[in-house]
Formats: sequence, C-alpha cells, structure tokens
Amino acid sequence: MQANRKKTGFFRRNRHFLYILPWLIGFTVFRAVPMLYSLVCGFTDFHLFRGISETGLMNYKAIFSDPEVQRSVGLTVRFALISVPLKLAAALMVASLLAKRMRGIGLFRTLYYLPSILGGSVAAAVLWKALFRDHGVINALMEQLHLPAVHWLSEPHAALWTVILLRVWEFGAPMLLFLAALQQIPQDLIDAAKLDGASTVRIFFRIKLPLISPVLFYNVMLGFCSALQEFNAPFIITEGGPRGATTFLSLLMYRSAFTANEMGYASALAWVLFLLSAAFSALFLLSGRKLVYYADEEARL
Repeated sequence: MQANRKKTGFFRRNRHFLYILPWLIGFTVFRAVPMLYSLVCGFTDFHLFRGISETGLMNYKAIFSDPEVQRSVGLTVRFALISVPLKLAAALMVASLLAKRMRGIGLFRTLYYLPSILGGSVAAAVLWKALFRDHGVINALMEQLHLPAVHWLSEPHAALWTVILLRVWEFGAPMLLFLAALQQIPQDLIDAAKLDGASTVRIFFRIKLPLISPVLFYNVMLGFCSALQEFNAPFIITEGGPRGATTFLSLLMYRSAFTANEMGYASALAWVLFLLSAAFSALFLLSGRKLVYYADEEARL
C-alpha cells in the first residue's frame, strides 16, 4: 500500500515530463540520433552502395586540403557577411516606417511580411529564377528604361548577387521583431530628446538603436547561422554555377552525399559546417557582452 502511494506520488510530482515527452521523442529520433550517427560516419569511408571500407581521419584530411572546399567556405562566409547586414538594414528601415501611426498601417505590415511566408521555400526560388533569367521580367524592365541587360544567372558576380537579393527580399520576420521592439520604446525618451533639439537621425542612433540592440543582436546571430546553411536558392536558381560562383558549403555537401554517394565525406562536411556556425555564434556571444545594451543589468550576457 505504501509502495503504491510512493509510486503514485512520483508520477504526480513528475507528470510535467509527459507534456514534453512528444518533443523529447521527436528530438531524440530525428535530431540527436542522426547527429551522432553522422559524427561516426564522418570518420569512415562510407559509400552508400559499397559500405564502409576504411576508418580514420581521411575525410577531414581531404576536406582541409581540397581547394574546392576552401573556396566553398569562403563563398558561404562572404554570402552571409553581405546578405545578413543588407537584410537587417532593410528590415529595420521598413520597421521604422511601419512603427508610425497612420490609416491602413495593418495592411502595409501584412504586405511587407508576405515574402517571409515563402521565405527559403522552393516556390520563392523558382519565382526568383523566372524573374532574373535572360528574358525575364527584370531584364524586360531594364530594357524599357533603356538600360543594358544583365546575364543574372550566367555571370559569376551577378549570380551571387541574385541569390543575395532573394535573401534580402525575405526580411519580413526580422522586421516584425524590430517593429515590436520599436513600439516598446518609451515615448517620453523621444519627446525629451526632441525638446533638447535632437534630430531624427540622432534620436535613432542614440536612443532607439541602443534600446533595440538585444533584438538586433538576436537577428544578426540567427540570420548569420541561417545564411551559412543556405541551400534552396543556389540549388534551384543557379545550381551552384556559373563556374562555382554559388557553390556554397551546403550545396557541396549535398553533391557529395546524393551525387557521389560519399556519405562519410558528406557527414564530415556537415560537421565542418556545424563547427563554422558554432564558431561564429561564440564570436557573436562574446562581442554581445560589450555591444548589446540591456535595460535590466541582471539580464546581461
């Protein structure tokens, strides 16, 4: 009788674990186990059809000595360094405009957020490819303006910028976060600054930007990690070309796994990408201690 009471008491005290049990099962089966399996595969010469023929560090030695991988890592980091600041600058600018009270502002907020519903999807990439092809809408508009046509998808520099522009166009999600943060700024601070003669630009950089710096920091770190994993746009729009101008690390990993069937090498590339994202995240977290302002001192990093 006493044992049954203890057993019942244990389940009653720990029944909250039942609420997160579906997530725990999903995380274990679809995230944790595949990650550990890929970690093991990264140290094997695992071919999808021939199986494992060798174990060791051969994949990582090949990766760090392969010029194609080094070029791909450089392109991936370059893409992130360009696309993320441009995307967040567009999001912050639009959020500042939408923070004003005016008639029909809800409609404008919805319209600016719509591209993010398709963000990173195959449909958005297909649409972008149709717009920027040689006889697409963009070149047709440039022809009407008497501007020379650009081979967006066949010139290396233009192809990279085509993918970057797609990333910038999908600024709706960070825009909503910026908008919420801007609306939380006390109006008294802005009114006091105006009474002291501060200009709109000075108010933005001296008051608004420091107060929304936690949200800005979050968007930068999340956006950078997401940009390092960009796959749909270069795969669908340019297929990694022209001449490897958009062959990001994720696309190289895909080719190794599903074209060459080298699953061990692809797993090693996946962990290189993971370590690259972790390194930049650590860098952001360390820099955030000095660059991010928190109104509550106890909430500092």
